[in-house]
Amino acid sequence: MFIKNLKENWKAGLSVALVSIPLSISLAVASNSSPTAGIITAIWAGLVASIFGGSNFNIVGPTGALSGTIAAYGFMYGMNAIALLTIIAGFFIIAAYFLKLERYLIFVPSSVIHGFTLGIAFVIGLSQLNYAVGLKPLPKHEELLANIFEACKHLPEASLTAFLVFLFSFTVLLLFRRYKPHIPGAILLTPFGILLGYLGKTKLPQLALETLGDRFSDISFKLFIMPDLSWHTHVLQTAVIVALIAILETMLSAKIADSMTHTKHNPRNEMLGLGLANIASGITGGIPATAALARTSLNIKTHATNKLAATLNSIFIAFISFFLLIFFKYLPLSIIAAILVYVAVQMVEAEHFVNFFKYERFNFWVSIGVAIVTIYKDPIAGILVGSTLSLLFLIDKIAKGQCEIKINKRRRLHYVGEETKELDKNSDILVYSLKGKLCYINSRAHIKRFETDLTRYSSIVLNLQEIYFIDLDGAAALDEIIELARARGQKLVITQCAPHIASLLELTSQGYQKVKKDGLIFNTISDALHFFEQDHQNNNQIN
Repeated sequence: MFIKNLKENWKAGLSVALVSIPLSISLAVASNSSPTAGIITAIWAGLVASIFGGSNFNIVGPTGALSGTIAAYGFMYGMNAIALLTIIAGFFIIAAYFLKLERYLIFVPSSVIHGFTLGIAFVIGLSQLNYAVGLKPLPKHEELLANIFEACKHLPEASLTAFLVFLFSFTVLLLFRRYKPHIPGAILLTPFGILLGYLGKTKLPQLALETLGDRFSDISFKLFIMPDLSWHTHVLQTAVIVALIAILETMLSAKIADSMTHTKHNPRNEMLGLGLANIASGITGGIPATAALARTSLNIKTHATNKLAATLNSIFIAFISFFLLIFFKYLPLSIIAAILVYVAVQMVEAEHFVNFFKYERFNFWVSIGVAIVTIYKDPIAGILVGSTLSLLFLIDKIAKGQCEIKINKRRRLHYVGEETKELDKNSDILVYSLKGKLCYINSRAHIKRFETDLTRYSSIVLNLQEIYFIDLDGAAALDEIIELARARGQKLVITQCAPHIASLLELTSQGYQKVKKDGLIFNTISDALHFFEQDHQNNNQIN
């Protein structure tokens, strides 16, 4: 079995490794860390996650989703402090695993996740401005916007050569995505960039391109860097943010991988694997890691069938880096900027925003709001604001009291919907179907309809068949509706509800008990309508 899996997955592991090396270096630089730390993270976090994780396809390593938060922390405390942040974030993820907090991810709607992703994409893209236009090191600020303003003030000092190289490189990546999607452009762009940087340093000084070696004096292969475990009070707050983003991004990546492969990952094991991966990364001197959707997608497209592909990916990264990492010192920073801006573009799935704008306008604006808060403040603030707004909108929608109204006109039921203004005064029977929940949130909306709009009907069928949840407030609301109808002389019958609903109503609702005692609870709407028809005929005979 192992030999079979090895034959099926080595190509996927090698393909992802060739892409992971330049991406890991680029994302580590974007995180205010060193290229070597990025490689260490890709090796150890990827290896541990592949062994203990619950997805057969997720590739764990440095990602753009975390780079903004890590960069801000690195700016405040230095790149050596990032290892401690990584370890503590890993322990927070392990704590979340034991508390089974992945169950509560359902409270973060897709509109918030896509808005968060859009915001992170802008953070990554905008933070590459200095590299893209060839600016020399500038004073750094904690806020992204302050760094952008700083760069704009020094634009006259920009290098046209660096900008043209950035533009050319970014265009190449887009063209590969458009015409050769099965070949990651970074695989070919990276050796070209190394050659260009080497020529600029030795043969063609007129190129004057700043390279990784100019910013980082030590770019060499290491499996371990002694971490700095000096304590900082801010580390706990940032570690919580990193842990939450890592969990969201990893679970989202695993879910998308499931949809692409028609498989099912184990979310519990994936949480455990992610926590252990970050602890391993921090102990070896790496940076926080999470599942990388682009690399996971490439893993699937290169025909991975087993988590062994992710294990081989880490081994190949270590093997290739051992021989070739030293040459990355010639990689121009403008090409790194092109790779990172391309990563940012790939993170944004435009079709989701188009669908939100067409069909759920509120969710579209929630996404945009989350993105703005993420850019201006931080990702956690964006997620909290978006989730709160979405929850309030959902509660408001539920509070309106979802129902379905039909009228019996000429012995035929006509669908009306929820709009009581469309009801026909000449109809003799109203069928009012409660939908979903009858509880403290929406009970007042149902009562209000019966108080104001549904007074003209002599006969009412109150359909409870489509209720799946009711609380004591809902039972009290049902009592009030029944009492209103009876006080007006309306004849009200009920269609039978689910057994667990009926048992609660029999214990708590006096109105329901009276209707049942009078024999006015029926199994179906048809039985209720037949009862009213017979009752109408009997009244005519008496008259």
